[in-house]
Amino acid sequence: MSRRVSCTNRQCSAVARVRPGLVGVRDSKNPSGPILAIAATEWSAFLGAIMSGRSNA
Repeated sequence: MSRRVSCTNRQCSAVARVRPGLVGVRDSKNPSGPILAIAATEWSAFLGAIMSGRSNA
């Protein structure tokens, strides 16, 4: 499983491939908390939109 943690102003999130085709996102400060599961293709599209400036996120 690949994993990445990112923090900005103490707001941290962890992103991991939980199984083929599925990405999980959670608050890294709350490891037992809920996980948002996203299709890997949708996650890639989301990141692409942010990197190209097509998103208001």
